[in-house]
Amino acid sequence: MSISDIYKIFLQHLIISTDSRNCPAGCLFFALRGDNFNANAFALSALENGAAYAIIDENEYAIDERFILVDNVLETLQQLAKYHRNQLDTTVIGITGTNGKTTSKELIAAVLSQKFNILFTQGNLNNHIGVPLTLLKLRPKHEIAVVEMGASHKGDIKELAEIACPDYGIITNVGKAHLEGFGSFEGVKETKSELYENIFYQGKKIFINSGNEHLLQMALKSGFTNDEELVKYKLISESADDLVTGLVVSCSPFLKMQCATNKLSSFEIDTKLIGTYNAENILAAVTIGHFFGIDDAIIKAGLEQYTPQNNRSQLTVTEHNKLVVDAYNANPTSMRAAVQNFGLMEVENKMLILGDMLELGEHAETEHQTIVDLLESYQLKNVILVGKLFAQTKNEFKCFENVENLLQYIEKQVIVDNYILIKGSRGIKLEKVIPLL
Repeated sequence: MSISDIYKIFLQHLIISTDSRNCPAGCLFFALRGDNFNANAFALSALENGAAYAIIDENEYAIDERFILVDNVLETLQQLAKYHRNQLDTTVIGITGTNGKTTSKELIAAVLSQKFNILFTQGNLNNHIGVPLTLLKLRPKHEIAVVEMGASHKGDIKELAEIACPDYGIITNVGKAHLEGFGSFEGVKETKSELYENIFYQGKKIFINSGNEHLLQMALKSGFTNDEELVKYKLISESADDLVTGLVVSCSPFLKMQCATNKLSSFEIDTKLIGTYNAENILAAVTIGHFFGIDDAIIKAGLEQYTPQNNRSQLTVTEHNKLVVDAYNANPTSMRAAVQNFGLMEVENKMLILGDMLELGEHAETEHQTIVDLLESYQLKNVILVGKLFAQTKNEFKCFENVENLLQYIEKQVIVDNYILIKGSRGIKLEKVIPLL
């Protein structure tokens, strides 16, 4: 069956499911394979639970006409998403980056939703499955879609950009993350540049932080030699080429910024975000909002209403402590930024609980020692390190091999009246300590 034929069926059954246990009545079930499962075996169960059709790629499970047999279910899902995206007039903004892409996506959505009917990636559904599922939620009413694209290996962004066909693109930044998959920092840059290359090939524009030399070099290498193809923003800029400029006013603990659009108007934004490292994420949202004709006052309102969630730069005030929770993920670049910001924050009784940074491969030992050295340079003494990698560094801090051991320690201690930074890779599960603090 061709994609156009499957698309006709999709138009009659717009809800997509990839979980046989959760199949709303009349949905389409895609029997995806995983490392430890084969959903073809659950296709019949999906139909019994409410699905109208099941897309499968193993003939033995095709019992009747409700089973649609294809060569590869994942590829069919991706092709259907691309086909659907190209049937609509929705403007698509693709966003990627080492750090800040999810927060930037949320901020951009908060601004654009003040004026437009938008769709944006929910949570971190930003991979080879999440991007197609997001695109398949597009409806004719949606004027703009903000689609987040994540990567852990070379070629990932190229694949996602070819599916999403973005009209505009933004790379928040590039840093040291997933080095195990990318091989090196240069590998990170090459992979993220795949978004620029796709946009350039389509003859469209990119939004770019002109203060980031890596991004400027990547844009130039991707073919962007004409300034008219670049929509620029920058912190503390004197360049007339920048559409939006910004200055950090304070961060104690919430980030306050002064922004200017085309040097013609200036306004302050009082955010609910922790960390000066979010300043460029704010600027990206201001720039995109201004580019799409949204007034400064409306941009300001959208950003000030936004509250971070999912353990991303959140301030959590408990009965005993104030917690800066950034435990969703961690890599050397984001960890350094978080430690530096916390070190400069004008608060008393600072405490840090830091977890291992995963997926660094051969770079793990060096990068963890660098963070330990940074802690010492800021004279941060009340520090707890969690994970086998931090435990192998040269340090004088309290170290625990895993979060379970830390929980046992905290249960016996009285930790009160502290300002505590909690940051680590998701696999370390530092969020488990929050109820005890």
